[in-house]
Amino acid sequence: MEQFIQRDENEKPLDVIKDDGGFTSIFRTIAVIGDSLASGDLESMGPGSPRDYHDIYDISWPQYIARLSGTTVYNFTRGNMTASEYNNSFAESRGFWDKDKAASAYVIALGVNDLDGFKQEIGCIGDISEDYHRNKPTFAGDYAKIIQHYKEIQPDAAFFLLTMPRETEPYITAEWAQNHEAHRKLIFELADRFTNTYVVDLAEHSPVNDTEFRKLFYTGGHLNNAGYYLYAKMISSYIDYIVRHNLEKFNQSGFTGTPFKYTC
Repeated sequence: MEQFIQRDENEKPLDVIKDDGGFTSIFRTIAVIGDSLASGDLESMGPGSPRDYHDIYDISWPQYIARLSGTTVYNFTRGNMTASEYNNSFAESRGFWDKDKAASAYVIALGVNDLDGFKQEIGCIGDISEDYHRNKPTFAGDYAKIIQHYKEIQPDAAFFLLTMPRETEPYITAEWAQNHEAHRKLIFELADRFTNTYVVDLAEHSPVNDTEFRKLFYTGGHLNNAGYYLYAKMISSYIDYIVRHNLEKFNQSGFTGTPFKYTC
């Protein structure tokens, strides 16, 4: 039993890589909110043709997780997505707030475009109001609004918030490294702020995206299909680690989306 559960208190999140998603499979529906990294975005460029980007959802890490674990995974994602756009137009236009798309778990992977591309103010935990319509228009306020809105739709769902993967120069500037760390700090504060919310800390535990890593798992400036598969293994194994080390907190996850509870 202990060998199956593997709850060694000294185990780190990616010490055990699961081939079948492990306990990620207990969530029968998972919704992923994210940008190009979560959309299977491939970069193309040829002689005389401009650089272009293509969301190929079938090779995205959410869909690799779906195939690994046998779970239904929704891509609530698109290249260049930000938390602000997700709230203001994208989710509504795609029906992602609809009750019939409510999930047992939500994985949120946003921040690169918000902070690096659009230079949005990161904000702080104080930008969050109990009424999410009144959150301040910072990254913190917009990101929290997504969590709050989905908690309204599916109160008992689990939330997994991703920090940004580790990168090295020349792929990351000193300024952007500071943004990475500020983003990571905020993600942990959000996990503390909301119930049933956990951090998938890629900034601490993922492989470093250095030259050798990019040679193998990138094509241009985006991951290739092998890279997306690797991320699927990492993220599902990390979620498995969180569940295994907190099994008592997930003992009623099968009731998510139903009116039932076990309260004896």
